[in-house]
Amino acid sequence: MHVLPRSVLIALSAFTLLLFTACAAPDVDEQSQAISPKLNKVIVLGMIHSAHETSEAYSTARVKGVMRAIAPDYVLTEIPPDRMDEAMRSFTEEGMVTEARVIRFPEYKDALFPLLNEMAFDIIPTAGWTRDMALFRRDALEAISQDKTRAEDWAAYQAGLTQMREAIGERGDDPYFIHTDEYDAITKRGYTPYATRFANDLGVGDWETINAAHYWYIERALDRLTGEGATILITYGAGHKYWFLEQLRARNDIELVSPLPYFDQVPADTDGT
Repeated sequence: MHVLPRSVLIALSAFTLLLFTACAAPDVDEQSQAISPKLNKVIVLGMIHSAHETSEAYSTARVKGVMRAIAPDYVLTEIPPDRMDEAMRSFTEEGMVTEARVIRFPEYKDALFPLLNEMAFDIIPTAGWTRDMALFRRDALEAISQDKTRAEDWAAYQAGLTQMREAIGERGDDPYFIHTDEYDAITKRGYTPYATRFANDLGVGDWETINAAHYWYIERALDRLTGEGATILITYGAGHKYWFLEQLRARNDIELVSPLPYFDQVPADTDGT
């Protein structure tokens, strides 16, 4: 029997091992993809609250259609956590939302909750708002408006709101405008006097603090859901949108997605069915 030299046997063994490794093991990129957590897709949808009931361009029916097109796994809402159980109870038992805070938002009572009848998603309450906070803020602003020593602050606050309204003009219910950097820049400028001049007067109800309170809940939910590869919809009043987006852009575990392509799928004259 012919015996191969030892050097040849070693070479053949090395080649066989190399061939087996190349065929059996995935490459580094495939391994990385297999073990890397999936990015969650996050869409921030700016709401116009009661104006949805009268707007043709951004009607409640269109909100419902866009939500349906997005097909979220989770919806982070402008609902306080302590109101969620009652809102869900009334919807489940009575077929409609009757909770006092939630029914102020037609995007929830007429669009989001009814979609639970046909779609599977979780509603997560993330509003940092409380009734006591709102009452304190209302009374503090009323006191400032009557205080002659704060006339300059009050005038700057009013001017900021006026300039914001004028810059937005008739586009305030246009979802194609609401979801732009221009809109966010306008609202940020408009709320700046409110945020800077009254921070020491409004306590936890001041503009920066309330946004931070909202975002604390949002961030906690995103941290809990990280790596799922889920579609997460965030629905808040459009004025809050710029503040949230500034924070969200710093995260590396999400993909921020514009909602505008979803509006292309749902025309303004949709009936919401």
